[in-house]
This record gives sequence, structure tokens and C-alpha cells, in this order.
Amino acid sequence: MSHHHHHDDTQIDWNELSTLLETGAELQAPLYTQAASWLGTLVPAAGVRRILDVGSGPGVLTCLLAKAFPYAEVVAVDAEQPLLKLAARRAERAGLGDRVSVRHAELPAAIDHLGEADMVWAGNSLHHLGDQRAALSAFTRLLRPGGLLAVVEGGLPARHLPRTIGIGRPGLEARLDAVHADWFTDMRAELPGHTEETEDWRALLTAAGVTPSGTRTFLLDVPAPLPAVVRDHVVAGFTRRRTVLADRLAADDLATLDRLLDPRDPQSLHRRPDVYYATAHTVHTARRG
Repeated sequence: MSHHHHHDDTQIDWNELSTLLETGAELQAPLYTQAASWLGTLVPAAGVRRILDVGSGPGVLTCLLAKAFPYAEVVAVDAEQPLLKLAARRAERAGLGDRVSVRHAELPAAIDHLGEADMVWAGNSLHHLGDQRAALSAFTRLLRPGGLLAVVEGGLPARHLPRTIGIGRPGLEARLDAVHADWFTDMRAELPGHTEETEDWRALLTAAGVTPSGTRTFLLDVPAPLPAVVRDHVVAGFTRRRTVLADRLAADDLATLDRLLDPRDPQSLHRRPDVYYATAHTVHTARRG
């Protein structure tokens, strides 16, 4: 699951964000389908009987993993009940209710109680745990021999606009990313047990006692002009960023954002022909010996 970070302070209201998270994951399904199929080349699909989707959110990825590994029971693990309800409903709709279950768990405390698995998928969830090194070691302990740990962290920030858009200073999205990076640092600093790590995932996985088995980055590229459903998601994302980062943004960038979000403005995201959607997620994998 891809937990996006568009929040006005570092406290995250997952309930409020559920629609944005769910639509975002649905739009990125082609990217994650490729990732899941790659995982199937690293471990024999027939041997994968239990998968933990840690930080599952609304279960889009949980269901994709269930389809990619047809013999597996897949457990959606999350601390947020509203998201788990969405995950359970999605699994039922997809006819996967007999193989997909949900597990409410506060992490990292509950990691050791999740039971053993042939695969642990942590999709953009590890960075919500203060001590990432300790969490990776805990995930490793859950793996059966030969099991696979897949961690989605990093990649490329989403891009939607050209550098110059005819209003405001060029390079708006790059500045939004810089402001968001500061927000992200503050969010991590407030987590219980926060430790600062060099995010060398290969080294961190090795230190956790698993053997790195490959890293790949998967691209989502929806060129302009955007289908309505994608455009709506882009507008929702920018609206969220406007709410969240308002106190951190320069006045002129805030004014540009307001124009981009005004449906009556010919330069708005609602009307522009040049809005696109490109992003990439990196999956780091490692096997337990």
C-alpha cells in the first residue's frame, strides 16, 4: 500500500485520507502488478502459503498479492480500523474473501504476534516506524526459511506539471517536494523510538539477517491529456498539499496553488491540457536463508 504524505501537521488522519489512499493505490495498480509479478520470479509462487501485507491500508495491494500468489493466505495488517474495513470489503468484492483476512495491529509492538510467513510486504509503511532497523529485524524473524522480505521505500516523487506552467515561478513542484521533505523529517522525528538511519536499504536488510535478492524501480506513466479519474486524483492530491503545507510555503507559491485549484480559472488543474501523472516506487527484496 502506498501511504501518501500530504498532511497539515505530522499527525496523520488515515480516516480522512482513505479515499485519496485508495484511489492512489488503484491508479498505481499497473505498477504494483508488475512488482508482484517480479516477486513471483524470486520465490516459487506455489511455495508461498502465507503473506503479511504490513501497513496494508485499504487493501488494494493485499488483493493484488493474493492474485499473484494463488496458493497464499494474505493478511492485511494495519493499525487503522477504517482502512481494514475497506480492505475486507475489497477482498469480498474481488472474490478473495476466503484467502484474504485483516488483522488490526499497532506496530511495531505487535510485529512479533503476526505469525510466520513466506513473504512480508511492507509498502511505504516502514518509514512510519521510529526504529526502522529494529522493525526489519522483527520482520525477518517472521519469515520461514527461504521466505522473502519486500520493502517499498523511495523511488521518485510524483510529477504532474511542466516546469513552467504560465503562472507563478517556474519549478513549483520541485519546491513543493522540498517543503514536503522537511515535513517528512519532522514527522519521522516525532515517532516513538525514532532513530536516524542512512537509508541504504541493502545494508539495512543485510544487518537484519536476510540476504538482498534484488532491487527494482517500477514506473507509472499516465501522459496528458489525463482521463477524468486520474485528473480528479491529481486535484485531490494538490488540494491535500495546499491544506497541509500552507504554513510552510512561500506566499507566491500559495497563490499559484490557489489558481491551480480554482475550477473557474483557465489555468487550473481542472482545465489544463498539460497535466500528467508520473511516479516511481522502488522495491527492495531480501531472502531468509
